[in-house]
Amino acid sequence: MSLPSVVLENELVKLEPLALEHVAGLEQAAADGELWNLRVTYVPPPGAMHAYVEQALALQAGGASLPFAVRDPRSGGILGSTRYYDFHSDVPWVAIGYTWYAASRQRTHVNTACKLLLVDHAFDALGCAAVRWETDLLNTRSQHAIERLGAHRDGVLRQHKRRHDGTLRDSVEYSIIASEWPALRARLAAKLRR
Repeated sequence: MSLPSVVLENELVKLEPLALEHVAGLEQAAADGELWNLRVTYVPPPGAMHAYVEQALALQAGGASLPFAVRDPRSGGILGSTRYYDFHSDVPWVAIGYTWYAASRQRTHVNTACKLLLVDHAFDALGCAAVRWETDLLNTRSQHAIERLGAHRDGVLRQHKRRHDGTLRDSVEYSIIASEWPALRARLAAKLRR
C-alpha cells in the first residue's frame, strides 16, 4: 500500500514531498559537514544527489516509501531529507528513516520538529498502531536523538544490513506505540516551545 503524498509543516520546519527540484538544496545541505564521509549513514557524495533523489522517487512510485525534503520556512533553505518507509497496512505501522540534516542543523530543534510532524501524521492521519526507527549500532548520535524523542529501544538485529561501504552492521530498533504518543507529543511540543 502506498502512502498519500502530503506536505507537513509547523513554524519551525516544512516537509515537502521530495522532488528533483530539491537536488541543489540537498547538495548544499550535504556539503555542510561533508556528510558523505559518515560511515554510519548514507548521504550521497558530490555528484550523486540526483541519482539518490531519482531512486527515492522510484521507491515512492512503487509504494515503498514517502520521501521528504526538509525546508527551513524562515530562510527557505533545504536542511536535509527524511522519509516514511516499510509501511504495513495490516497492523498498521510505518518506519521513519533515511534521515540526515546539514551539520549546522544537527542537535538543534530541526530533528524534534520533523519527528513531531511525522509521528503525529503517522498516528492521526495514517492510523498507525506503531512508528519504528532503526539505526546502525555504531551510530550513537542517532540513537541518542531517537531516545530523546521518547522512543522505546526494542532490541538489536545482529548482522542485519550492509553499510554503503559493504560492511555488515547491527541495527538498533526503536518504536513508539499509539498509546504512548499523547504524552510524548505534549513533552516534545513543550520542548520546542522552550
